Amino acid sequence: MSADPVPSTDEERLAQLGYQQELHRRLSGFSNFAVSFSIISILAGAITSYGIAMTAGGPLAITLGWLFVGVMVTFVALAMAEVCSAYPTAGALYWWAAALAKRNKAAWAWFVGWFNFLGEVAVTAAIDFGAAITTSAFLGLAFDMKVTAARTFLIFIVIIVVHGLLNTFGVNLVRLLSDVSAWWHLVGVAVIVGVLAIVPDNHKPLSEVFFEVQNATGFTFAGAGVYAVLVGLLMAQYTYTGYDASAHVAEETHDAARAAPRGIVMSVVVSVIAGFVLLVAITWSIQDYEAERATALGLPPAQIFIDAVGRDLGTFLLFICMVAQWFCGMASVTANSRMAYAFARDGALPGSRLWKQVNPRTGTPTNSIWLCVAMSTILVLPSLWNTTAYLAATSIAVIGLYIAYVGPVLLRRLSPDFRPGPWHLGRWSAPIGWIAIVWVAIICVLFVLPTASPVTAKTFNYTIVAVLVVVGAAGIWWFTSARKWFTGPRQNLIEKAAHGEQTMPTPPE
Repeated sequence: MSADPVPSTDEERLAQLGYQQELHRRLSGFSNFAVSFSIISILAGAITSYGIAMTAGGPLAITLGWLFVGVMVTFVALAMAEVCSAYPTAGALYWWAAALAKRNKAAWAWFVGWFNFLGEVAVTAAIDFGAAITTSAFLGLAFDMKVTAARTFLIFIVIIVVHGLLNTFGVNLVRLLSDVSAWWHLVGVAVIVGVLAIVPDNHKPLSEVFFEVQNATGFTFAGAGVYAVLVGLLMAQYTYTGYDASAHVAEETHDAARAAPRGIVMSVVVSVIAGFVLLVAITWSIQDYEAERATALGLPPAQIFIDAVGRDLGTFLLFICMVAQWFCGMASVTANSRMAYAFARDGALPGSRLWKQVNPRTGTPTNSIWLCVAMSTILVLPSLWNTTAYLAATSIAVIGLYIAYVGPVLLRRLSPDFRPGPWHLGRWSAPIGWIAIVWVAIICVLFVLPTASPVTAKTFNYTIVAVLVVVGAAGIWWFTSARKWFTGPRQNLIEKAAHGEQTMPTPPE
């Protein structure tokens, strides 16, 4: 398939791609950006995974590592955005794969879709579990609640159920909160940075903020410090996930062929800049590295806040992060459910008939929302007994999402007759695309490696197990059954015409 010239309306372009408008098109360009920016959430990912880099790599991995990974991710985002402009549909990544593949279109769509689904579920799980960790630390500081694995898991359940309810019944509220979230993140970062720059009596030397290496992984072989820094890049790479949300909500966005790709790119670029300032401020404020890394609160930045600016002000800074993470999880459930809806619309999920249903009152895929809530909860269950569950969930999210991100980029590079949309990279398309592909290949190896020594049942990185289970299940299903009936994206306009059905009027905005 190739993109035709962009028609005058979003609905016409969607029809050209084979779909009748079913979801309500309510989002502005800023709202589209806000969804992805909220899911990246530097006050979520960078805060909750800060301890990963404190253990593996230290300040160098936290600060300069953030910038390096940010540049690499910007290449990925640019390459994705160009494809998004040509195909602004909720199916996004797997739809693009089917459109761009020269052969085996259905197989490409199938496997890219399953990686995307795995990544979306894992990132929702990791975000809301991270929010539970932060909320536990806040409750521990504010109300002297003892932080335990069971209590953190129960808080996670409350958070993810609330996010499911908001997405089910509070559609307009979710849209408003997504816009508020973007400003909360930007103002929140400014407040935290200002307080950490002014209030502490002592600051870490800037040379250590940027170049100090720490290795508490337990590995002692020659070059273990370099290995630790590379493993610690997971903190940044995990934070830079979820910006495909701008593509998944394209069918709900005005001027989607331009607004959705802009949302993808700008959400990453703004996060790189604001996140770097935030991480430098936090690392600069470290008072006792080892005590803060191993804090009983379970969240090193919380202890850094307390030690640097006092209990009351530190608790307030943690409150800013906690609210941001609630916003982040809410947006993640939104994007996750849209991907599941689109995949089910094309018959690729078990029980697709149930998951593809759209609530006629709210214009949202209610059933797929709760499918995503349930799947994310299952993925977090090991946190009750495995201390590396959060780290593994972040790795699964990174690998699942980035394979799905780069699959269509690779196919676009191998498709000489690709016709760009109104937002494109011109002569920079090829170098940017190949850099993105190479980077994703590197991180797919890096983040399945052991993260702690000795490797035991409690420290084992089960990322590779989860990825292989999904790949194996999707592969077995494909070769035994799906290849006989899954033909890739099913254009609902074509299906309706084949059944002699009348198309419904475009839903109200």
